Amino acid sequence: MERIYIGMGSNLAAPDQQLRSAIEALAQLPGTCVAGVSAFYQSDSLLPGQPRYTNAVAALDSSLAPLDLLDALQAIENDQGRERLERWGPRTLDLDILLFGDRLIDEPRLKVPHYQMHLRAFVLYPLAELAPAALQLPDGKRLSTLLEACPFVGLERLPVAESRQ
Repeated sequence: MERIYIGMGSNLAAPDQQLRSAIEALAQLPGTCVAGVSAFYQSDSLLPGQPRYTNAVAALDSSLAPLDLLDALQAIENDQGRERLERWGPRTLDLDILLFGDRLIDEPRLKVPHYQMHLRAFVLYPLAELAPAALQLPDGKRLSTLLEACPFVGLERLPVAESRQ
């Protein structure tokens, strides 16, 4: 089993419910246990004119291989109505593998650590709720250093009751 962190986001079709449904689906994956889920956060879209996103991070303990997990995540996205019409476009659900144990993965379909997580407060702050304070990423960067370089701007932590209803 390896500890894996999954970034989750939605800005269509009841985003908070989309995330809750995704968490339930993650818990059903073979050889996988949901070890924790951050609070939900709202953030502005990367592209203007889109609804705000609801984001969270889930920690999984799983025996799935990286590409098998990626296929399972994409199946969950598809089951929840994900349509890939434009890059960074609005979506019912986005599930990204942020970290996969201490592995560096550079496959055509999968890059781990996630290639832009260091730029995204909506990934780093929920991740920091679940990961050890001194977490060192496989590429040698520390989570604490990434947080210092990525201010908590445009991000709103939702009350726990609202996140977990």
